[in-house]
Amino acid sequence: MSERLTEAETVGDMSARAPDGGARRGAATLVRLDHLVGRGAPDRPALTFKEHTLTYRELAEQVAAVAYGLFRLGVRRGDRVAVYAEKRVETVVAVLAVAAAGGVFVPVNPMFKARQLAGLTEDCSPVALITTAERAETVRGALTPNTSVRHLVVIGETSAVPPVDDRWQVTPWTRLRESDGLAVPGADAVIDADVAAVFYTSGSTGGPKGVVLTHRNLLAGAESVATYLAHTADDVLLGVLPLSFDAGFSQLTTALARGAHLVLTNYLLPREVMRLCARHGVTGLTCVPPLWMQLAALEWPRDATRRLRYFANTGGRMPRATLQRLRGHFPHARPYLMYGLTEAFRSTYLDPDEVDRRPDSIGKAVPNAEVLVLRPDGTPCLPDEPGELVHRGALVALGYWNNPEATALRFRPAPGGVPGVRQEAAVWSGDTVRRDEEGFLYFVARADEMIKSSGYRISPTEIEEAAYATGLVAEAVAFGAADDQLGQHVVLVVRAPCDTGRLRQAMARELPPYMLPRRIMVRDVLPRSVNGKFDRVELRRLAEAGS
Repeated sequence: MSERLTEAETVGDMSARAPDGGARRGAATLVRLDHLVGRGAPDRPALTFKEHTLTYRELAEQVAAVAYGLFRLGVRRGDRVAVYAEKRVETVVAVLAVAAAGGVFVPVNPMFKARQLAGLTEDCSPVALITTAERAETVRGALTPNTSVRHLVVIGETSAVPPVDDRWQVTPWTRLRESDGLAVPGADAVIDADVAAVFYTSGSTGGPKGVVLTHRNLLAGAESVATYLAHTADDVLLGVLPLSFDAGFSQLTTALARGAHLVLTNYLLPREVMRLCARHGVTGLTCVPPLWMQLAALEWPRDATRRLRYFANTGGRMPRATLQRLRGHFPHARPYLMYGLTEAFRSTYLDPDEVDRRPDSIGKAVPNAEVLVLRPDGTPCLPDEPGELVHRGALVALGYWNNPEATALRFRPAPGGVPGVRQEAAVWSGDTVRRDEEGFLYFVARADEMIKSSGYRISPTEIEEAAYATGLVAEAVAFGAADDQLGQHVVLVVRAPCDTGRLRQAMARELPPYMLPRRIMVRDVLPRSVNGKFDRVELRRLAEAGS
């Protein structure tokens, strides 16, 4: 007799069901995130994209069907499946279905071009790739004749997919969903220590590295963040950040962990974010600093902020002036200033009650994590002594995919372990921070972004903050450029329009001479990375090229 998903079952139940109809209730895997909430409120909205909303029951049914459809294609436990699509309901169903089938999902930033997609697929060797009809031509250009991809699953009109050779089989998404939702054989054996995902993160040097995350990492991260953000089933979260970005994916997992409603958007203009907040009564909004700067410049109507109970920043330090404008727009919302790295999902957050006292702080460790500040020799730093941020705990990833050298450099034991016992790996972030007398952390700079001029170590963040404080610039990025006499001199790039003479005079009143920019470049647009952060590598290249 066919085994189908009943009304009482959830996505999580599908991963835990044994082939004989029994259940392995001890399995804690990603697709059990809605295990509790799905039973209690299966008809509450789970996801919305444009005019399409899925309830938790419908989400469970679709994930179960697609999981079995992937199994029929040949996806087996541990196989990688790349998901290359913009944020939409099918994208969420796809990543959850891969996990439900026992596979490893690899979310690909939808802004990637053929070159980046080629590098990713060559590195992690996915057996299948899920994409949209609009991206099929890019996929075709990215996959080499000896590609590992054997199945191309296409969301949308497959007649638009150009003819291909016999390298892979093209399967319409609708056909994948035609499955009866049978339990995937062998998926019940997956445990929380198994690999669930590979997230690719770009560094300041070299190509992107694939961060390997287990089910335990993702579940622990969801629980930690959902706890301090106090998510409940009454929350409506607006998913602005890419799902391929750990903070963007965290919005999905924390929503599912509490039965909240996640609204997906591929925003084009800041005003679209404001419109969606009003339309859906958004209660939680997380963005990166460049987007917050744009949103802060808008005039927010009451209906867009009436339900907003918190706003959160990640991906870099939010300028103090931007924070103050946002607090004026959202007088009843609590601000959460967060710090994280893909290798450990989230690391710290600042209690909103502390924002007025220490607006420059990144706070303290998130729940279920320990954050240390260490010298190069591994000894603890004294209060206010700069050192490297080291994160240990359940959120720490396994390492980098297919990159043992980088893994050995970044994932190392923290000091203080038990003698004679194999030590857990901690993430040595490469970020310089300091801890004050009360235990609050302050970001100084990435180790490879510190400016070394005339024997001084200069934080680019401090220079950028001084530029923002003048009120003369909307966006600013500082970095060091090679200098035969000084070692490096300071370069500041700002967005037009800007009176550089006035800016230089204003900054000279606040900064010592060795910190003042030697050059101030004005550009119409400051380039951003695929995750919306300022692209310091590209800006440095433009500065070196004199453009």
